[in-house]
Amino acid sequence: MVYLGRLGSRASTVLFKYVGQAFRTIRILKAEQPSAVFVMTPPMFAAFPAFWYARGGIAQVVLDAHTAAFSHPRWRRLQWLQRALIRRATTTLVHNEHIAALVEAAGGHATLVPDVPVVFREVEPFGRPPGFTIVAVCSFNYDEPVEALFAAAALLPDVHFFVTGNPKHLARELRISIPSNVTLTGFISTPAYGGLLKGADAVLTLTTRDHTMLRGAYEAIYQGTPVIISDWPVLREAFDEGAVHVGNDATAIAEGIERLRRDHARFRIAAARLRQRKLEAWQVTRRSILDRLNDRGPEQLQVPTRSAPR
Repeated sequence: MVYLGRLGSRASTVLFKYVGQAFRTIRILKAEQPSAVFVMTPPMFAAFPAFWYARGGIAQVVLDAHTAAFSHPRWRRLQWLQRALIRRATTTLVHNEHIAALVEAAGGHATLVPDVPVVFREVEPFGRPPGFTIVAVCSFNYDEPVEALFAAAALLPDVHFFVTGNPKHLARELRISIPSNVTLTGFISTPAYGGLLKGADAVLTLTTRDHTMLRGAYEAIYQGTPVIISDWPVLREAFDEGAVHVGNDATAIAEGIERLRRDHARFRIAAARLRQRKLEAWQVTRRSILDRLNDRGPEQLQVPTRSAPR
């Protein structure tokens, strides 16, 4: 991934970050000369160097459009740009039918990709405490009910919670009210994160925003770990077993955890079944993407080893 993290995302530096990432991405594309470039949006500006490289038809551009590209307040005002990019892309990968309809209404082609297999090549063992252990995948974003999560933890003092994400994004009033059974992990390495997901009894990840796929949930399922997630239609469809769906309030979250704890063995078996079904579905999805890219086989399709700037 091309990401100049040292520049942060402050208003005073974000323009320099985007420009720097764009030039670095162009250098990579010119050196590797792929025939297809996959770009994750937002930010929408990440697609600019990919389309510049692909001009004249020397390559195809595939957009991987997340929900925020359409619904986040920061990007909602730039929907005219999003629609223009969608129309130029070979296809736009989306995770649910609602967003697929938005892409097609804009004149683009949509490919439904609910999730992709997640494999951690290296995993650090999780030194978990005794007792039932929950890993809560967080970024402390505006759509995450973090206050309700901490309140639920206070209702379950015998359950251990490990909460991921950068604590600097956590509001001060919430930080001083963290229950003693909650540990903030901060940013951790990929092997350590894989160990958390594998070693937990369950993974909890929540959103107050409809039509949002929770990456932490399918990362957990691909490790065979059951999940506790928000009760939205798109999530009920994507996680129809191996999961407890809850409201975004403290009582509902605590009750969902207790329900999973009481029948933990059955939920873990169901998570393993769902994992297998997702692996089989991915093979079909992968084939459809390759077919869209002019029926090129995987040995001919060259994808950059690093993505366009995020």
